[in-house]
Amino acid sequence: MDEHLPGPVASRPFAVPMRARSPQQQHRASTPLELLFDLVFVVAVSQASAALHHALAEGHMGEGVSHFLVVFFAIWWAWINFSWFASAYDTDDVLYRITTFVQLFGALILAAGVSRGFNLGDFTIMVSGYVVMRLALVLQWLRAAKSDPEHRATALRYAAGITILQVLWVIRLFLPATWQTPTLIVLILAEFAIPPWSERTGATTWHPGHIAERYGLFTIIVLGESILSASMAIQSALDSGSFNSTLAEIIIGGMLIVLSMWWLYFDRSAEDLLTSQLIVMIWGFGHFFLFGAAAAVGAGIALQVDYATHHTEISAVAAGTAIAFPVAIYVISLLLMHLRPGELSKGILPSLVAASLIALTPFSGHAALLGGILLVTLVVVKHVIHWRLSAIATQVQS
Repeated sequence: MDEHLPGPVASRPFAVPMRARSPQQQHRASTPLELLFDLVFVVAVSQASAALHHALAEGHMGEGVSHFLVVFFAIWWAWINFSWFASAYDTDDVLYRITTFVQLFGALILAAGVSRGFNLGDFTIMVSGYVVMRLALVLQWLRAAKSDPEHRATALRYAAGITILQVLWVIRLFLPATWQTPTLIVLILAEFAIPPWSERTGATTWHPGHIAERYGLFTIIVLGESILSASMAIQSALDSGSFNSTLAEIIIGGMLIVLSMWWLYFDRSAEDLLTSQLIVMIWGFGHFFLFGAAAAVGAGIALQVDYATHHTEISAVAAGTAIAFPVAIYVISLLLMHLRPGELSKGILPSLVAASLIALTPFSGHAALLGGILLVTLVVVKHVIHWRLSAIATQVQS
């Protein structure tokens, strides 16, 4: 039995030494507690996607996108910080579970403030939830610092950096309006700086297979929200009796897009890519654009339905852009995430061509369907390239 998973609940200790888990541990899969954590974040992602949809439908594209990026950063950053910590330290004792429950409570507060942040530009509730989540993580890092002398300096850097930034996030709420945007940018950059600064004193022992699985699960979450958003929009159209061939086209195109996005992401395992701290940082941080684009696709599909049923006054090009641009960003982000050393010349052109053509589909008036067809074509082309390369390698070996 894994020493980090201490038996039945009745015999579960309140607190055990928080020692680093082995990166070579066999069968390191996501725990039920991590899956519960993901479930709470489904609510937050759903709120962000729905708010983006409403902002775009009202014609507030610039404001809606900027607010979405801020909101999604808070959701994504809190999620990955928990996931990376759990990959290195997961005692699964009572104290660990309680502290994680506090983070879950913070996530619910954050989700409750999404609508207010989008509609009124008031991020007080969201910041409150974010601070609750982050300070609970500070307690985890302090436990790690106490029990793991080898990584004590790293854990203390994480704890100190996170604590200072949470104080600054609260102070920012009381600053004049002219200070809001500059301080937001500075604080986000400071959040990004904490991991590389902390890990300089000694890298934490995260598990490559576990991290790849965690990111894959979050990908499913954001793609699931796209399916949910599209389903609710279609249901609304059916209830109103306005279903037509255009809606059928959007349904088919939307499903082709979501299923192809899933296929492209899971076509290659990321586990063997996570070989150095630099690559890991680029790969991990780069997923912000991939996850954000995937979540925005749902809003884009819903907006296409709104346009087809005359529930928005925006133009056809604007409605098409709302789905085409997130899909194109997803394809480019995935290309960068999947690149391996020595593979810079392989498979790049199909993704670049597909992303470029998808970005142009709004001018056709059929962004969803053409986008779906182009993504399916990309899946097929990538498989043909893979089969040909495999055949050549087999011939060379023989």
